[in-house]
Amino acid sequence: MGLETIDYVIFLAYFLIVSGYGYWIYRRKKSDQLDSKDFFLAEGSLTWWAIGASLIASNISAEQFIGMSGSGFAMGLAISTYEWMAAATLIVVAVFFIPIYLKNKIYTMPQFLSHRYNDSVSTIMAVFWLLVYVFVNLSSILYLGALAIETISGIDFYYCMIGLAIFAIFITLGGMKVIGYTDVIQVFVLVLGGLATTYLALDLVSDNLGGGGIFDGLAHLRKEAADHFSMILSEGEIMIPNGEGGTRDAYMDLPGLSVLIGGMWIINLNYWGCNQYITQRALGADLKTARSGILFAAFLKLLMPIIVVLPGIAAYVLHKNGMFQAEMANELGHVKPDHAYPVLLNLLPVGLKGLSFAALTAAIVASLAGKANSISTIFTLDIYKKFFNKNASETRLVNFGKLTVVAAFIIALIVAPALRNLDQAFQYIQEYTGFISPGVFAIFALGFFWKRTTSSAALVAAVLTIPLSTFLKFQFPEIPFIDRMGIVFVILTVLMIMISLIDPKGKNNPKGLEIDASMFKPNTSFTIGAVLICGILVGLYTIFW
Repeated sequence: MGLETIDYVIFLAYFLIVSGYGYWIYRRKKSDQLDSKDFFLAEGSLTWWAIGASLIASNISAEQFIGMSGSGFAMGLAISTYEWMAAATLIVVAVFFIPIYLKNKIYTMPQFLSHRYNDSVSTIMAVFWLLVYVFVNLSSILYLGALAIETISGIDFYYCMIGLAIFAIFITLGGMKVIGYTDVIQVFVLVLGGLATTYLALDLVSDNLGGGGIFDGLAHLRKEAADHFSMILSEGEIMIPNGEGGTRDAYMDLPGLSVLIGGMWIINLNYWGCNQYITQRALGADLKTARSGILFAAFLKLLMPIIVVLPGIAAYVLHKNGMFQAEMANELGHVKPDHAYPVLLNLLPVGLKGLSFAALTAAIVASLAGKANSISTIFTLDIYKKFFNKNASETRLVNFGKLTVVAAFIIALIVAPALRNLDQAFQYIQEYTGFISPGVFAIFALGFFWKRTTSSAALVAAVLTIPLSTFLKFQFPEIPFIDRMGIVFVILTVLMIMISLIDPKGKNNPKGLEIDASMFKPNTSFTIGAVLICGILVGLYTIFW
């Protein structure tokens, strides 16, 4: 247990490389005049590979390494649908969403809502996004990251949180250029360290069950945990620990075909296409560069379950065969799935543990920095500039954005310890983010492709998305949350269509977007890559149906 000197040396090397490279990028690309678009978007300076790497680095964090690995322990490969469906979603976003944003020179999601609808819709959604980003996303990433580092290193939980926050603030204050280019290093480290952990996990399974290497380990996983290799779950197919000594049906988290043709599309299209945190990476680039970066991210997405889900399944098999019973338990002695990945890391040999520790930290810090930058962008450009200082100088906007970063981390540090009672943090993040996802996606989708959609219709959807989601959750708890999101989306879409048809202003809506088919035509290389990704996905779902 714990880290040895060589592990700390490797981690320190990672820290110095990332920090030094970030500072070099900051000095090399620093302009004489501070510009808010440059600070928040790195306008025109990110290459396709930097955009793709930054998308993945910002997305893959403790919620995947710890939370998704924990869900892999509990319910198996089915949780990979978040990653593999995201690959298909990224293609949709690159073809249909990004051209609209770039043509209309959109820098923030609230700005798009103001441009397409009005300031009321924009402000309501900006507040919603800020609340979710700070109280759900930033806080949960800090909590999960600190939990993992405490388990691995033995350093106090609160010191871990503070250390992560300071490291992330250092990266974030350099602006999107620094985030984007340091994310390339972060992705390299997290993939290398993540694969090392997967290798160890499979080798450990093989050693304990009489095999002879990682491929035998994988065969043992298929044999010992056959119920953990089903992508489409049925009711009652697999029961998962609830952290209180009991179990619950995994179907409530991943309800059958809804992951292919239902609410999972709403989760993914909202996250990858209507989310400041993600789209911000591509908004400062030209269309070809943005699409290439997103396609690169889609290919990386196919790899993620190997890094974050397989170790969780391996931990399940090892636990099932009597290993680390105490380490996998919470304070009450009940199985705690989110302990799976940190426990595996502690079994790594000296040196390799330092690399994997650096990989985990890279994922956490990159995600924290990306999230904080988006919080700062929305609050500065869509709240502060719009309502408090319309004539703020570029320098003032950048400085206010930096203050917002620090303030967001202070709030997250206060909130994060309250999340310690969760049994599967990944599901908590998905469910409570999903309270606003149906409304957001309905507003964006109709705003993109139906000129008649009115501001009144969008305002109704914005106001009703949380109350309607809350009502269904507590009045109909038997409905899986992914299905609930689908129901809310359909209700809000129907309401928006009805209100828009009734409103006489909708017939000649001056706010409707001008789009044409040529905007959505990808080049040949993108098309080949997209077809290849879709073919791989069809194969994966066919094999693991």
